[in-house]
Amino acid sequence: MSPSDPSRVPAASDPSPRLPVAALSVSSTTAVHCRWPVRVYWEDTDAGGVVFYANYLKFFERARTEWLRGLGFSQEQLRAETGTMFIVTDTSVRYLRPGRLDDLLEVTVKVVESGGASLVIEQEAWLGGELLCQGRIRIGCVDALNFRPRRIPNLLLEQIPLT
Repeated sequence: MSPSDPSRVPAASDPSPRLPVAALSVSSTTAVHCRWPVRVYWEDTDAGGVVFYANYLKFFERARTEWLRGLGFSQEQLRAETGTMFIVTDTSVRYLRPGRLDDLLEVTVKVVESGGASLVIEQEAWLGGELLCQGRIRIGCVDALNFRPRRIPNLLLEQIPLT
């Protein structure tokens, strides 16, 4: 990475550091349905300043949550209004390159399968043009009280584009 890479934080000695502005991008016309910025903090790293492997799952969760919010559905709203919630039922993750302290990652969300009660989502974490991590996450819709499978509410399903 070059020092001029906008995804890296400027040095503290830089008199006018400019950080990228966080923005949600939700699209139903592109293969990627959401891009969500995630800054890497100390709490996300191991002793060497490298993103701890399990934290990519947290980054993916944040992006999925904000993707839903961008469609007009908060997790709490789904639970309160429909009695449903999503749980992760399966994950597969490939780690390609390390993310580091202060990196500004872009985490993507792309729905690739939709069933009556589940979605399969492909997610990636990028640093500039460099792919760091890939994941395939299956989320299931369940009854919020007894955790039994439930159909995804139609109002939500109608908003979910498939690639």
